[in-house]
Amino acid sequence: MPPIVVGSLWVPGRASLTAALYSLPSTPRPVSAIADLSAPSSRGYSGDEGSWFRSLFVHKVDPRTDAHSTLLSKKETSNLYKIQFHNVKPECLDAYNSLTEEVLPNLHSDTDYPCDLVGNWNTWYGEQDQAVHLWRFSGGYPALTDCMNKLKQNKEYLEFREERSKMLLSRRNQLLLEFSFWNEPLPRVGPNIYELRTYKLKPGTMIEWGNNWARAIKYRQKNQEAVGGFFSQIGELYVVHHLWAYKDLQSREETRNAAWRKRGWDENVYYTVPLVRNMESRIMIPLKISPLQ
Repeated sequence: MPPIVVGSLWVPGRASLTAALYSLPSTPRPVSAIADLSAPSSRGYSGDEGSWFRSLFVHKVDPRTDAHSTLLSKKETSNLYKIQFHNVKPECLDAYNSLTEEVLPNLHSDTDYPCDLVGNWNTWYGEQDQAVHLWRFSGGYPALTDCMNKLKQNKEYLEFREERSKMLLSRRNQLLLEFSFWNEPLPRVGPNIYELRTYKLKPGTMIEWGNNWARAIKYRQKNQEAVGGFFSQIGELYVVHHLWAYKDLQSREETRNAAWRKRGWDENVYYTVPLVRNMESRIMIPLKISPLQ
């Protein structure tokens, strides 16, 4: 089909357009190398024409028949995780820790409650005067509901919550699933420090994140620093938490530097950084009751 001329705008014919498409480079380029097609050109074409041209090169995604949670989470388990962030009044942190260490182990050891403590920490570097608790519910949402209903009838726990509320400035939580390719968080002997790295992703990028990290996690296993990897289901969405363990801050520095010397790690960083809207790192110290020491 010959080219069509509309006013001063030249529109390529089918053959020309096909040739142009096949001449595109096959290797991905950084975003900065791609021209902004929506910006007005020196010839004064409108933004609509730029949008029309850009639409020719949009990557088409096949509609999915499975939710992200089904594609990314472990199939052999039905574990659900809850992470809690408690911002404590500075003058109450010691009292809060003592109260927590008195009551929470009873829930952990009571077989009538389908929940387990995974880890309990105070933030050392990051948001100060903060406690972080990670729970596992074996059996998914039914186990969570069962546990919550029983706690409503638990006098000791209700008194604990009332006393705890006097010590808190704020609190928030999220329900999480674990990535299929990460280690399941198991008890550890200490002493260790823990790093919780939190990534807030751009909506629609969770599958791409998972695909890259499924290949990259092997670069971070040598020193057994990988504890667990999770993504949010309820609460703030498109949030990823990676939990790492190190002997100390110097060990953390050496372990992370060693990853950069492994071929392939830089690729993971290159392809995942553009997916992130915001990221945060917490260095945490385990409480006495934490199974992760």
